[in-house]
Amino acid sequence: MAVAVVGSGAGLIRAGTRTSAPPRPAAADAWPSASAGTSREPAATAPAAVGMGFSKPVRIRIPSIGVDAPVTEVEVDAAGNLPAPSADDRNLAGWYRQSAAPGTVGNAVIDGHVDTAGGPAVFYGLGVLHRGDTVAIVRADRSTAEFTVDAVEVYPKDAVPGDQVYGDADRPQLRLITCGGTYTKGTGYQGSVVVYAHFSRAVPA
Repeated sequence: MAVAVVGSGAGLIRAGTRTSAPPRPAAADAWPSASAGTSREPAATAPAAVGMGFSKPVRIRIPSIGVDAPVTEVEVDAAGNLPAPSADDRNLAGWYRQSAAPGTVGNAVIDGHVDTAGGPAVFYGLGVLHRGDTVAIVRADRSTAEFTVDAVEVYPKDAVPGDQVYGDADRPQLRLITCGGTYTKGTGYQGSVVVYAHFSRAVPA
């Protein structure tokens, strides 16, 4: 899995070896329809919380789907794609080191495989997250940045909204990304699942 972050934007590159169909996000947990007169930005629905100082993420915990995984650093390759961390470790997430540190102002971006040839991987269950679920990021200074899920979306690989995922933000936010959507043998996943969350509180070391 790799996410394109330069050029045309943030689509999933065709990849992946599916061993079983991962859960798809529920329509009820997507952003409210623009026709309903509501914004797709969490800033319109979530109160601002005081952010934290810089510290790199070292672990991600999502209690509602049983995720408890170490976090490594990932960065774009020469083609401008952001790969997930090594598929040799299915329980490993990757923090895009050019994004915000979780808890600081901006969009913190963490990706991970949905599955590998060995079976379901760290972000297999992202599709069953719901609004209001908690994501906890343990940081190198042993503090924890907690986030609350605002929405879960699945996009075609070339239609991920780069500005909402990787763009500037005036508050601490979190984006989780994995493969998703239609899957075909030989071309892999044709989309990506994106979880949007806002910073809700800091837990001291």
